[in-house]
Amino acid sequence: MSLVAVPFYQKRHRHFDQSYRNIQTRYLLDEYASKKRASTQASSQKSLSQRSSSQRASSQTSLGGTTCRVCAKRVSTQEEEEQENRSRYQSLVAAYGEAKRQRFLSELAHMEENVHLARSQARDKLDKYAIQQMMEDKLAWERHTFEERISRAPEILVRLRSHTVWERMSVTLCFTVQGFPTPVVQCSLLLAWDPAGEPGRAVESAFGTGSLSLRNFDDTATYSAVATNAHGQVSTNAAVVVRRFRGDEEPFRSVGLPIGLPLSSVIPYTHFDVQFLEKFGVTFRREGETVTLKCTMLVTPDLKRVQPRAEWYRDDVLVKESKWTKMFFGEGQASLSFSHLHKDDEGLYTLRIVSRGGVSDHSAFLFVRDADPLVTGAPGAPMDLQCHDANRDYVIVTWKPPNTTTESPVMGYFVDRCEVGTNNWVQCNDAPVKICKYPVTGLFEGRSYIFRVRAVNSAGISRPSRVSDAVAALDPLDLRRLQAVHLEGEKEIVIYQDDLEGDVQVPGPPTNVHASEISRNYVVLSWEPPTPRGKDPLMYFIEKSVVGSGSWQRVNAQTAVRSPRYAVFDLMEGKSYVFRVLSANQHGLSEPSEMTSPIEAQDVTVVPSAPGRVLASRNTKTSVVVQWDRPKHEEDLLGYYVDCCVAGTNHWEPCNHKPIGYNRFVVHGLTTGEQYIFRVKAVNAVGMSENSQESDVIKVQAALTVPSHPYGITLLNCDGHSMTLGWKVPKFSGGSPILGYYLDKREVHHENWHEVNSSPSKQTILTVDGLTEGSLYEFKIAAVNLAGIGEPSDPSEHFKCEAWTMPEPGPAYDLTFCEVRDTSLVMLWKAPVYSGSSPVSGYFVDFREEDAGEWITVNQTTTANRYLKVCDLQQGKTYVFRVRAVNANGVGKPSDMSEPVLVEARPGTKEISAGVDEQGNIYLAFDCQEMTDASQFTWCKSYEEIADDERFKIETVGDHSKLYLKNPDKEDLGTYSVSVSDTDGVSSSFVLDPEGNIYMAEPSIPLKSELAYEIFDKGQVRFWLQAEHLSPDASYRFIINDREVSDSEIHRIKCDKATGIIEMVMDRFTIDNEGTYTVQIHDGKAKSQSSLVLIGDAFRTVLEEAEFQRKEFLRKQGPHFAEYLHWDVTEECEVRLVCKVANTKKETVFKWLKDDVLYETETSPDLERGTCQLLIPKLSKKDHGEYKATLKDDRGQDASILEIAGKGKRKPLFCQQEIPFTNRMRCVLKAGLPLASAIAHLVSLAATLYKKIYLFFGCLQSFFTVLE
Repeated sequence: MSLVAVPFYQKRHRHFDQSYRNIQTRYLLDEYASKKRASTQASSQKSLSQRSSSQRASSQTSLGGTTCRVCAKRVSTQEEEEQENRSRYQSLVAAYGEAKRQRFLSELAHMEENVHLARSQARDKLDKYAIQQMMEDKLAWERHTFEERISRAPEILVRLRSHTVWERMSVTLCFTVQGFPTPVVQCSLLLAWDPAGEPGRAVESAFGTGSLSLRNFDDTATYSAVATNAHGQVSTNAAVVVRRFRGDEEPFRSVGLPIGLPLSSVIPYTHFDVQFLEKFGVTFRREGETVTLKCTMLVTPDLKRVQPRAEWYRDDVLVKESKWTKMFFGEGQASLSFSHLHKDDEGLYTLRIVSRGGVSDHSAFLFVRDADPLVTGAPGAPMDLQCHDANRDYVIVTWKPPNTTTESPVMGYFVDRCEVGTNNWVQCNDAPVKICKYPVTGLFEGRSYIFRVRAVNSAGISRPSRVSDAVAALDPLDLRRLQAVHLEGEKEIVIYQDDLEGDVQVPGPPTNVHASEISRNYVVLSWEPPTPRGKDPLMYFIEKSVVGSGSWQRVNAQTAVRSPRYAVFDLMEGKSYVFRVLSANQHGLSEPSEMTSPIEAQDVTVVPSAPGRVLASRNTKTSVVVQWDRPKHEEDLLGYYVDCCVAGTNHWEPCNHKPIGYNRFVVHGLTTGEQYIFRVKAVNAVGMSENSQESDVIKVQAALTVPSHPYGITLLNCDGHSMTLGWKVPKFSGGSPILGYYLDKREVHHENWHEVNSSPSKQTILTVDGLTEGSLYEFKIAAVNLAGIGEPSDPSEHFKCEAWTMPEPGPAYDLTFCEVRDTSLVMLWKAPVYSGSSPVSGYFVDFREEDAGEWITVNQTTTANRYLKVCDLQQGKTYVFRVRAVNANGVGKPSDMSEPVLVEARPGTKEISAGVDEQGNIYLAFDCQEMTDASQFTWCKSYEEIADDERFKIETVGDHSKLYLKNPDKEDLGTYSVSVSDTDGVSSSFVLDPEGNIYMAEPSIPLKSELAYEIFDKGQVRFWLQAEHLSPDASYRFIINDREVSDSEIHRIKCDKATGIIEMVMDRFTIDNEGTYTVQIHDGKAKSQSSLVLIGDAFRTVLEEAEFQRKEFLRKQGPHFAEYLHWDVTEECEVRLVCKVANTKKETVFKWLKDDVLYETETSPDLERGTCQLLIPKLSKKDHGEYKATLKDDRGQDASILEIAGKGKRKPLFCQQEIPFTNRMRCVLKAGLPLASAIAHLVSLAATLYKKIYLFFGCLQSFFTVLE
């Protein structure tokens, strides 16, 4: 199928109201009125003549022979004159009415002529304006392309030259610069020695040459010329040295160039340095919501008039502004906003900041989930709706199918169209189309349309897709038939090629008839128009023939085709057809074209095969990389869908909601530490493949990498020949335990680094020997794990190798933090290596806000512990800390300042829980979902690591760890803490004190779900709960209103100890079941209980729902109504009562009743089809009443009632839905209204049409005014 470029007039096509085409309606009304008037006049004349003759007869009879002849003659003469006057008056009235009708018809014809003239003028002006706009756009594009091609940054060809002049002389400095656009030249004074006054300056710039004229020099100075345009700037410098005349009375003074003056250099700002400060991350949204992707950045240099270009891409496709998306770039930020999200917007978004020097970019994925369906279980909406091959009455619509991981498969699609400017959606296909492509025919030439698609499955119909771009029903070949004819001078005219073909009467046959698309449901035929084709509009007729039959059948006998495309439906499966096409115009029909080769309606494209092996690998703490082999049979693939499932369950969820075109995908939004399985399916226009094989189980955790660099290098001791250094462990170990550290050293001002230790050091403290006393050294450290050696740290401070002899202690080191909460934190440190002349007796802890200057001491008296909990901090503030050691000689040197700490609890922070197991052992438990392979639980008492195996036992399984107290006594009281390495500071503490009741606590059975209820389809009520774990010896009891119930036919109780589910099912729930329901569980020493109260409104809700479900179940055992009785209006304006039945058989009896009286129908309903209908041709007052449909057989009966009443101000039924204007008159006449009412209704319709014509003229006048 060839895609034709959309011409300019199709892009700028606008829809106008064309109601003035219904002028024939006015003619029909006028003819009807004139005939009615003539018949009325004839009947009145006839009655008058009969009345006069009867009067004459009666008068003659009454007078008899007594009247004389003179009197009789006089009487007859008077009657004749009266009759003559009366006939003359009637003829005058008739002539006046006819003249009035003729005048009205002439005015209407004149108005129609004006409308056609206005249309012609409007079309001419629109075409002229469109051609002019097209030429302006083309010239603007060529001008932009030409300027872009010759655009360049400024470049200096001839630089400024330094000059030496005598004082009070004038000099002109010149230079030559090139660039496009023409650079702007500015000159400035850089440096001057003791200027007596600013010399006169004059700057000139023309034709790429700049000059600076200087007059009346007094002193030496340096001048700079800067040339700037939109692509950058350059500069050049020159010095002007002023010499003074040395007389006898004046001593000699040396004058020279300023010392340190840089040589003239070019500083071209041909590119921008872009540094992203804040970036948008992976985003999850739902259809219909709004979202903004934003990046803040620092652009250097910051030029107001010259800025880099910001571009947004979705899956490598440039995003443009539309009514759905808005862009902003400036003020140090770039943003992309979505006003109404749809699955079409899902994809990988990339922000690119482009300048002549390079590109800076950032990417992240936007996930858009399906909106809640209108019907439970319905599929998601289709997406990526496109229109192709548009023509006069034909267009092909394509789309992509939704992911139906959690719904039933899609059975087909409905395509809807809507004319631009209206809100009337019309369904294009009666039966769902199976593939994601459909040819829409029957369009009106010159009108614009938009389309949408809805998916259908067994549950219902989805929400509609996002509407397509507007497409005009025009022939794209019309533009190709335009030719320009050059006249004298520069004038030219544009004509159609048809005007050069001469007077062609009957067109020739079409050529190149072939099938451009073949499917099981239809065949799309394409052909070339005849040549020559003539000036008259062309129409086409298609004929088909079964191969071997020899007979031809006209396909479109009722409707002529105006486009060189046509979709032929209703082809028999398994048979081959040949086709031919005939062209026609007002002069006649052409000969048939050549036959096509035999064509069979079948699916050329088949469902793709399943993708190959699926591999999942670690990526981050919340994402996994999924890769797969492409399927063996790739039949026009649209992409792939990826599904995931938590290991051990069978609940699959979609990972992407729009097909991806590559065989690698990063699945985001996963739970850290959880185990997942993945599968993939391929998608094309026919459908989805089978699911691929499932991947291996993978645990979500960060990928294995080298560790980050250590930091916080501190000098802890020095004896004049060696230094003891300490440092902090890397913040991230790379997913594997750190095996050691390598340390390098060098003397200050030396370039080469020297290795200190050839084997890695296990500790974070190391003594470096062999140093020179009095020398300055710097150090750097790198960590190593299984993945390799990480990046080295930044060089340390300059440490001088001189012996420490002060009596005070040295600095504490390795300051770390844990248990950071909203207003507090716990700080830990290590004792100084150098203790001074006496042992360390305690510590002071100081803190301050990060940007403050004064230190605040936390503890007024020293603490002997090497940890301290700092409280009363402000949430959201950032603090820094330090520690000072104290001995008998005083306060020692403070430690290095700690790294800044934000006082705020992490989201999802967990605390240590305490409990007693089934054996009565006290334990402390902690869970961490952010663990990696390198993470370890470290349990401490008083923040010292526990190493006593006799009193404690530690059990760690996965991300869950427990600390057991074997023989608890008073010595075990205190503060217990746990920390998890290789995480972002996950830690917690628990204080075990005598006041706690943990010793007396009984073990409890944790519950996954408390006692709840659910109602089955048969009206049964199920009460259930689920425990996390039940042993085979566990026991349970169900108690209702303080009475224990046992397993029986009324209360069916069972327990699945493998899953921990305990349930009770009651077949009949009655009013006697109101009360409290309780379940008690015993499992060893552990106990648990859960209750549910069903009293009052809560009980009545359950009872009503159960009774409703039971009655529905019983009703559906026999014949019943699947859809109750409802009504609609047919195109012939007949009221139709419709209902759907189910579970019927041959013996089932169906009846129609009106007001409980049997309603006879001409045909009996066909119950096998499942649909019954009753037509009411002309709805009137006699049809008002209660209509009932009944079903009955030996299994039961059902009824459905619909009341049709004429009360209130409700409109007639045929007016409840939108009816075309051309059918509305038929509806009026068929509605059973009196003739006078029908005529009045038709007159009102005609008045409405006249108002529309008047409004149209007003719109045209305004439009022409705007164009002028």
